[in-house]
Amino acid sequence: MNRFSLAAVTVAVVLPMTVGCATKKYVRNEVTPTVNKVNELDDLTAKNTHDIRDVDSRSQQGIQQATSAADQANQKALAAGQAASQANQNATQAANRVTSLAGTVENIDNYKPVGDPTTVQFGFDKAELTRKDKQALDQLGQQLANERHFLIEVHGYTDSTGDKSYNYELSQRRANAVIQYLASKYSVPAHQIYVIGLGEDNPVAANTSAKGRAENRRVDIRLMGNAVEAPASAQATNPSQQANSSQPQ
Repeated sequence: MNRFSLAAVTVAVVLPMTVGCATKKYVRNEVTPTVNKVNELDDLTAKNTHDIRDVDSRSQQGIQQATSAADQANQKALAAGQAASQANQNATQAANRVTSLAGTVENIDNYKPVGDPTTVQFGFDKAELTRKDKQALDQLGQQLANERHFLIEVHGYTDSTGDKSYNYELSQRRANAVIQYLASKYSVPAHQIYVIGLGEDNPVAANTSAKGRAENRRVDIRLMGNAVEAPASAQATNPSQQANSSQPQ
């Protein structure tokens, strides 16, 4: 083989290898930036997705907090409305009681004693009701069902033993024990009870003996009925009698 032939063979072998290397390098140079760009876009897309989810999560939390605050505000408004309604009812009831009391005081002369007074007695320096006391008050309480308009006078007393100021306070506690029993068991309104503690005043017996002092440690309860309204109410509850009375006899 001559030199020309050897050179030709060498060129034929080396030339494809040179072209192949150049082609790979070209492709690598052209593709690598594109791949890098795609990777950057993927990273940016992932970041945007994360940011969107974070914003959505915070938005949902904000909505929930706003909804919770609105519910609490509605509950407070409802409670305030109920309190205002209750206050209005209480005010109306108080006004009605004041009106009733004013009418009662205005017509106090129309109230007359109903039956004999009830008397309950207490032990020395005591203000608690005994079973016997409660039985006596129950007899009085049964009479209240027959009275539409009534007052109850409650006067508390003590004997003359001890300090006068203390005796006035003790007599008041004894009277309070009576009205609390009547109010709780027979639902007697407070504005229909006149109570006063008179201490050792108005004794019913001499305080010189143990028997007399025991009789003075007492509470007197008197039922007062409206003598003017009672006949009218009785007449209103018997319309048939009223109709018969208008017919010729």
